[in-house]
Amino acid sequence: MANRRQFLQSLSAAGILLAVSGSSVQSEVPVMSKEAQGDTTPDQALALLKEGNERFVSGKMLKRDLMAQVRATAWGQYPFAAVLGCIDSRVPPEFVFDQGIGDIFSARVAGNFADTDIIGSLEFATRIAGAKLIVVLGHTECGAIKGACDNAQLGNLTQTLSNILPAVYAVRDVQGERNSKNNAFVQQVTEANVRLNVQALTDRSTVMQGLVKQGQLKVVGAMYDVSTGRVTFYG
Repeated sequence: MANRRQFLQSLSAAGILLAVSGSSVQSEVPVMSKEAQGDTTPDQALALLKEGNERFVSGKMLKRDLMAQVRATAWGQYPFAAVLGCIDSRVPPEFVFDQGIGDIFSARVAGNFADTDIIGSLEFATRIAGAKLIVVLGHTECGAIKGACDNAQLGNLTQTLSNILPAVYAVRDVQGERNSKNNAFVQQVTEANVRLNVQALTDRSTVMQGLVKQGQLKVVGAMYDVSTGRVTFYG
């Protein structure tokens, strides 16, 4: 299969990326193949996600035959990226980045933090399965972040939220109260949490650290705005 990004760009150039409203015409969006995954660089993988989010925001998402993609990926998967996101129902990575079946790995936990299990899962996604990019995706109005800001106590959730406390402690210069009623404080903690977990993925994984040094992997942070659908990537 030709490089998937080139294929999508050719569709765009031909003006047939979208099914025309009221028309039965539908583009055939290929699943990621082993060859296409291997040819994709970390920077190209990032560009694919950025382009996907632009389609999502503009309402021009690709039309996919999902059952055809199910059949095409039944005997193998070659995702080009992985997303570490929150369980929040408003932030489904496949929709947010307009990706299909077999395109991205999705690891989700309240507060999008990287514990040992998540790190091990992403080592599989990258070193074993070949993904070229990891995005740590935070989002505005995050309930888990607010819970950590308030030091909420509730069953097993107490331990879960403790993984976010380093970000709470990292935010020092903020006006007002240090709780969920202070929107500026919550947003700063949300951003700090993303940055700390981007760093944790390579600090705590020699596997991913090696891939980054070899230029085979990039790890970036990003923020999703639940009011607009737009993803802002950090430098």
